[in-house]
Amino acid sequence: MKADWTAALLCAWLTFAAGAASAQQDAPDWQGLTDEQREVLAPLAGEWDSLPAERRERLAEGARRWSGMSADERDAARQRFQRWRNLSDEQRAAIRERYQQFRSLPPDERARIRDNFQRFRGMSPEQRQMLRDRFRRMTPEQRQRVRDRLRQRARDRQRMRDQRPRQ
Repeated sequence: MKADWTAALLCAWLTFAAGAASAQQDAPDWQGLTDEQREVLAPLAGEWDSLPAERRERLAEGARRWSGMSADERDAARQRFQRWRNLSDEQRAAIRERYQQFRSLPPDERARIRDNFQRFRGMSPEQRQMLRDRFRRMTPEQRQRVRDRLRQRARDRQRMRDQRPRQ
């Protein structure tokens, strides 16, 4: 039963972190869920209809995604959720605030940030540490110039993509 409750909480967090679609006025009632969704969300069955529509929508989407995950993906999600639970309230609040700031950016800026993050993740741990150290040694003005240069490069790449002939 504890594993089911953890799975339900995990689904809620995954949906929040992934920026699930906003809730609709006609959020699913308990019977409107699939069997798989009801299984994952079973710990919430008694209170489901009293939950706000937006939360029901997010939970239903999280349960749908959870049901589609492989065992390895579920294990990785559980580990991320455990790290989230181990954060202090202040750390969680800071993450939520940064996430809202990210969501408020224009789509091209969010794409640029995602691309940069993927490049960063593709580096070796040593390369990442060298980059962090170099950035920390910069003055605030130097850091801003680097940010501006990266933004300009991203705009140039986007302009090049936009100018390519469509097939």
